[in-house]
Amino acid sequence: MVKDILQNLESEISNWLKQAGIDTPVVFLERAVDPEFGEYSTNVGMKYAKELSMSPLLLAEDLVTFLADKNPYGVEKIEFVKPGFINFYLTNEAKIEHLETIINAQNKYGQNTLRVGESWVIEHTSPNPNKAMHLGHLRNNLVGMSIVRLLKNAGAEVASDAVYNNRGISIAKNMYGYLAHMKKNPEAPTDVEYWSTHKDEWFTPEEKNQRPDLFVTECYVLGEKDFANTEIEKQVRQLVVDWEAGDTKVRELWALVLQFAYDGINLTLNRVGNHWDKIWYEHEHYQEGKDYVGKGLNEGKFTKLEDGAIISNLEADYGLSDTVLLKKDGTSLYITQDIALTDLKKKTYQADKLVWVVGPDQTLALRQLFAVCEQLGIGKVADFTHVTYGYVGLRDESGAYKKMSSREGTVVLADDVLDKVKATVKARFDEEGKHDESKREELAEKLALAAVKFAFLKSDSTQDVSFDVNQSVDVQGDSGMYVMYTYVRTRSILKKAGAPGNSQPAVEVSLGEEASLVRTLLYFEDVVAKSVDDLSVHHVSQYLLQLCSEFNSWYAKESILDGSSREAYKLTVVEAVSITIRNGLALLGIETIKEM
Repeated sequence: MVKDILQNLESEISNWLKQAGIDTPVVFLERAVDPEFGEYSTNVGMKYAKELSMSPLLLAEDLVTFLADKNPYGVEKIEFVKPGFINFYLTNEAKIEHLETIINAQNKYGQNTLRVGESWVIEHTSPNPNKAMHLGHLRNNLVGMSIVRLLKNAGAEVASDAVYNNRGISIAKNMYGYLAHMKKNPEAPTDVEYWSTHKDEWFTPEEKNQRPDLFVTECYVLGEKDFANTEIEKQVRQLVVDWEAGDTKVRELWALVLQFAYDGINLTLNRVGNHWDKIWYEHEHYQEGKDYVGKGLNEGKFTKLEDGAIISNLEADYGLSDTVLLKKDGTSLYITQDIALTDLKKKTYQADKLVWVVGPDQTLALRQLFAVCEQLGIGKVADFTHVTYGYVGLRDESGAYKKMSSREGTVVLADDVLDKVKATVKARFDEEGKHDESKREELAEKLALAAVKFAFLKSDSTQDVSFDVNQSVDVQGDSGMYVMYTYVRTRSILKKAGAPGNSQPAVEVSLGEEASLVRTLLYFEDVVAKSVDDLSVHHVSQYLLQLCSEFNSWYAKESILDGSSREAYKLTVVEAVSITIRNGLALLGIETIKEM
């Protein structure tokens, strides 16, 4: 198999370099940029030339001579080129044997052991419990879940979690909005005491025929508007005080409104296949952060200002600006409770790595958190990773990009987009007269999820993106629909052949129109490995687009079911492509279908 061929070559190169005087050489064979340079290439000639007092080209030439004498299995030709690259050309037999490897591996093709023995925790999504999820939240979720899948696929033990910031003034605005605006009788007092004994006089989401998250969003918007009134502001702030004091009726109202939010958010998360192993709730640990800050102050790690506020000391050791850890009145901030939560995570999971999938606006805050946690002995900065993601925006009529804004009313809800894509797919089924109603509904939902997920996961997560419904469902474009359409085509071909899953390759002495496609099939495992290293699944998405393009180009040029002596071999190529697409989509969290 190709993996064995590459490992053998890397071992031989490493041994040669050791004999030449390199103590611990690091050798990688990477995908050659162009077929004219073979299938794989290495830059060790340039990497170690200075250390060996040789020119890069001479080192590469000597190494090629050594390797040629070894006559490694599966390698047709080895050459050196300026300024010192070494290129490897695999035999056709090796490439075709790789097709058998794919078919034999089935669902396991693309799995690796890069993270075996490691324990990771991925915090992602953490929705705001006073609003319905918008496209930004959705992108966070899709990026987070893709990292979970990548690491599990690499053999790691992975836990995923989220944090609900479920206390404070924003939640109090939500509670007030519910009390003031969800009364069945407008004359009823906006009063917690009255509500506690007359709960049936307030609407539920079901009674208003609303999704729970939209119901809560309405409460928050109205509460936020009322907050501009000085008297109402006092009432809202009093809710926070009473909650802090443990008032049972206020706590009961708080729990009710939050449950509406959780129920609505879960509708969206379940739809897209979200999974959390644990949910942390801010109210359970926010007080404990103060103890950590006090400890750091006593140990001389932090500084107390004249007004009583406590700040960090990060400039000297970390080159970071300092941040307030505890306000002058002794109240906590987000970083205060995040310190406590980070220690809780370390103790709960005993994990090697903690990852936060959080937007770019939190980059500095997280760097400060990581540094403070290292100062307190909670963990090393190297244990913590921030995976950022770009903003999701809209395109105006001129095509200009515009970031979504709650204040400007340009926020697009996640379910609204999914529903719109789904409606577009169903309309296409209607036009083409495909599928009965029940089938149409099921397929449209799966295709909508595929289209939206792929649209967000095809780009580097750090890039700002805009979502375009028509582009997402274009079966001829760079879309999930295009990849799914190609997969369905492969299954259709295999079904017509009568024995999908049983194709047996015959060794070809030469490759025809499918040569580029067969070459690309060599690299799926490398692409997955790079995705693991970068914690970004977009490499897989881009690979799938290339693979599908090459398959469809070959399909357009050559008849596969032609009854020729090469038909069995061509079906093997089709099946290898089909398996690779399926496994790649699985890493993106996309379920394949057999018809469109």
